[in-house]
Order: sequence, then structure tokens, then C-alpha cells
Amino acid sequence: MSAADNLAQVLSQMEAAAKAAGRKSKDAQLIAVSKTYDGEAIKPVLEASHRVFGENRVQEAQGKWPQLRDEYDGIELHLIGPLQSNKSKEAVALFDVIHTVDREKIAKALAKEMEAQGKHPLLFVQVNTGEEPQKAGIAPKEAVDFVKRCQEVHGLAIEGLMCIPPFDENPGPHFALLRKLAREAGVEKLSMGMSGDFETAIEFGATHVRVGSAIFGARG
Repeated sequence: MSAADNLAQVLSQMEAAAKAAGRKSKDAQLIAVSKTYDGEAIKPVLEASHRVFGENRVQEAQGKWPQLRDEYDGIELHLIGPLQSNKSKEAVALFDVIHTVDREKIAKALAKEMEAQGKHPLLFVQVNTGEEPQKAGIAPKEAVDFVKRCQEVHGLAIEGLMCIPPFDENPGPHFALLRKLAREAGVEKLSMGMSGDFETAIEFGATHVRVGSAIFGARG
């Protein structure tokens, strides 16, 4: 199957999952994760009228998306990988949504760049729901207070929370935890669910699912 065929299949699965959960299909947005794929691999998905994409690395995204934006209107670009503070300027300039605010240094750097550039990407706080030492994200017990600090100290409008559950665990409890923390923090959006578990994420209230290999194929 082509990437366009895969896209249609994922959208169909999302619609079915939303219906089963008593939600509307438009309640969850599909982010097509195009990391490691070049512009030619992405174009079939753009030609199929999809416009929302996710990238892990600022530098990689800089190498392909300015040209694609010249060719296609309405592209919305999401940063879903860890952000280094020294890349904040480039991230604010390039991305429409940043899912990985996870520490004070990043919050401060983003606030400074957003003011300097007059550009305000939507922001999510990443929560390390599995408390894995090798994974980015703030600890669950610190998440609500961190959201408040981002809002009150740095003046950042946090839209929601994001998580990546441990690959070898049932994702459901992690999605439930993220939903609980979002309610406590007073934010509405939930970025959760990837190729293997996006239907479960929709069941638990995901507003954004990040799907790559199910659309573009397995990465080498």
C-alpha cells in the first residue's frame, strides 16, 4: 500500500475508534510523523490533502519544510521530539506547535524567543508518565505545578500535555494518568498515541495522535 492508502486507513481507524468512544472524528487530530523521511516521501501524503506533520529534530525539519511550504499551502508543523534550549530560536520560527516543554530552562528560552519574534506556537508540556530515566519529560508529580509556573512565571499559554508510554507496558494507564493530570492542571488537549496504540489513546480522550510508521512504513 502507498503512503496515501495508509493515511486513508489510519483516518478510517481513527474515525471508528472515536465512534466507539462516543466521540466525534474531528475531536482527535492526526499528526503524520515524517521524521527521517525526505520531501519526496512526504509529498504523496501532502497530495492526499493532509497538512499536519510532526518532526523530532529542529535541524532535520529545517532541511525540508521551508521548501515544502513554498509548494503546499496550509502546512501545520509540530515539534514532537526533545528541544534543546539553544534551538529555541529556530523552533519558534519554524514550528506551529511544540509538544515537548519539559523543564524550566526550555520554558524560559521559549518565552524569550516568542516575545522577540512575535510568534506564539501552541505549547504542550511533556510528562514522563513511566518515569523512565532515559526519556524526556517532567515527572508526573511535578507536572501540574510546572504548568502553573509556565503560565504564571513565564507567561506561556500551555494548551495541553503530551506523553510517550513505555513501549513494553499497557499504554492505557499512562493515557489515563495524562488525562487526570490535564484536568488537574486545567488544560484541555492531550497529545498521546502513536502507530501501535492511537486507537487506545482516542478511547482515553486524545486530541492529537502522532502516527508515523503506520503511514510512511517501517523506518530503516
